[in-house]
Amino acid sequence: MRIGILTGGGDVAGLNTVIRDVVYRAAREKEKVEVVGIRRGWGGLIYHDPEKKDMNPEHAMVLDEESVRNIDGEGGTWLRTSRTNPLKVTSTPDLKEFRGFEFEGKRDMSLDAIKNLENWGIDSLIAVGGDDTLSFARYLKKIGFPVMGVPKTVDGDVAGTDYCIGFATGISRATDYLTSFRSCLGSHERIGVVEIFGRDAGFTGLYTAFAAKPDRVVIPEVDFDMDKLVELLYNDRIKNERRYSLVLASEGAKQKGSEVVYEGKEFDQFNHKKLGGIGKIIESHIKKKLGVETMSERIAYRIRSGIPDAKDRIFASIFANIVFDSITRGNFGMMAAIKNGKPCLVPLEDTENSPKKVDVERFYNSERYRPNYKNLRGSLLLL
Repeated sequence: MRIGILTGGGDVAGLNTVIRDVVYRAAREKEKVEVVGIRRGWGGLIYHDPEKKDMNPEHAMVLDEESVRNIDGEGGTWLRTSRTNPLKVTSTPDLKEFRGFEFEGKRDMSLDAIKNLENWGIDSLIAVGGDDTLSFARYLKKIGFPVMGVPKTVDGDVAGTDYCIGFATGISRATDYLTSFRSCLGSHERIGVVEIFGRDAGFTGLYTAFAAKPDRVVIPEVDFDMDKLVELLYNDRIKNERRYSLVLASEGAKQKGSEVVYEGKEFDQFNHKKLGGIGKIIESHIKKKLGVETMSERIAYRIRSGIPDAKDRIFASIFANIVFDSITRGNFGMMAAIKNGKPCLVPLEDTENSPKKVDVERFYNSERYRPNYKNLRGSLLLL
């Protein structure tokens, strides 16, 4: 048996644990099982010329225990990653010519991907990723290729699971940063604005707020009133003996009557424009309305980089082992998940509802722009 594994989309902490555990489990099987690590997510399957059957280590390689022995203590992904979906390719930097079929301005290169899976003798595949990475996994299942999924994203918004690899480390890093940032704000008596990940869902911002206790937090699920937010921050500052206040803003948050803020007009390979800038807009309004000095920071890559915390290592290991068990039993088309606090497998189709959203009524106070601290008994907040 030959199992392929890849990591796609944005890197997060914990990915290397999945890779390592799959390879170690394979090495201990009675029957021979090999693991092929595919480079750069789905990119490794389309950048390799399908007319050349031999595996190019630039795109894929057979993994063994020695090669992955210590990678679980490292951040990011040892296999590297890319934002590539074979069904809608917008650029092909490693291809001498454009293969595939053109459709609505995109290139469908799924046949190349499938041909390379066949060329390399891969019997089944483990795709570790977020919404778009798992969307091509769903496609493979639909056409009958044996595939399994593992959810990861610092946004924590993959549908079908209560937990995604990378989320806990991201929250821990953001909490540490905000805690340190508050000492600087207090020293200079300023209002702080911190922008954080969260394109469509506010899990990262909300749970960081539960942990780090900024004065206010705004999330994508609820449009906020700018004047009201500024007034709240002013009052928070006045009531604080150290004369500072702090707001945390999800990058996808928007004020009432306005659109989501983007850095530019260009689209990425997922057909998304790059978000960013709501923090600067909030800062500008604070200065204009209050004439108070501010400090503004955007924490993005720093919260998903570096060594994974214990939670992400544990859940990454659990996910790796339950998908491996499923493959050896001949069961495919599922995704590793945590539901109601228990490890399980769910159909890949459950991810079609991504991104899932914050239950605003239960967990967010829309009037005060704070987490809802009432009625938490029996709730599953953060594993």
